[in-house]
Amino acid sequence: MPNFATGVIRFQRDVFPARREMFEKLSQGQSPEALFITCSDSRIEPAMITQTDPGELFICRNAGNIIPPHTTATGAMTASIEFAAAVLQVPHIVICGHTECGAMKGAMDPGSLDGLPHVKEWLGFSKAAVDIVNDLGAESDEPGRMRMLLEQNVVLQLQHLKTHPTVALRLAKHDVQLHGWVYDIASGDVHAYDEPSEKFVPVAERYAEAIKLSQSV
Repeated sequence: MPNFATGVIRFQRDVFPARREMFEKLSQGQSPEALFITCSDSRIEPAMITQTDPGELFICRNAGNIIPPHTTATGAMTASIEFAAAVLQVPHIVICGHTECGAMKGAMDPGSLDGLPHVKEWLGFSKAAVDIVNDLGAESDEPGRMRMLLEQNVVLQLQHLKTHPTVALRLAKHDVQLHGWVYDIASGDVHAYDEPSEKFVPVAERYAEAIKLSQSV
C-alpha cells in the first residue's frame, strides 16, 4: 500500500477524532486569511511553513508559482484568484517562490524544454524576470543569478497579479495586502519582499512592526 493511502488511515484513526470539532466547523464554510500561491514542487508544504491549520489558507499551486496576466481567456489560476478575492474576500495574497526550483531552472534554459512544449509555454510568463537577470546579473555566478531569478520572478508575478480586476479593485479599496516570499528549502529561511527598499529581507524584519503590535495586544 502506498504511503499516502496508509496516511489516510492514520488521519481517520488518530487525527480526525482529536480535532472533530474543528472539522465540523469547517464543514459549514471557509474564511481563509490568505490566498497562498506557490510552486507545485513536492518539497513545499505551505501549512508546515506557515504553521497554519485547515481553513486558514486558500492554496493555489503550479510550476514556478506563476500568475498569467489577466486576459479574457479563462484559466484555473485566473478563476481561483477571482474567487479568492471577490467571494472569499481574503485580506492577504502571498506569492511564494523557493530555492532549487526546477521551473526557474527551465526558464533560465528554455532549450532544455524543447520536449515539453506546454511547460515551455507556461514558463514564458517568467521571461521578463529572466531578461532582467540576463542583463543585471550578467556578471554574477550561477547561484547568484538563480537567486536573483527567484526573487525577480516573484516580483514579476506580483505585477501580473495586479492586472486581475478583482485584485485591482481590492487594492483600490485598500483592503487586501500583497506579499512576495522566497522560501529556502535547506535552511528554512523565508525572505519577504520589502517594496520601499525593493529588497527581500527576513520575514521577522519585514513584519517587525506587525509582530510588535500583535505582542502588545
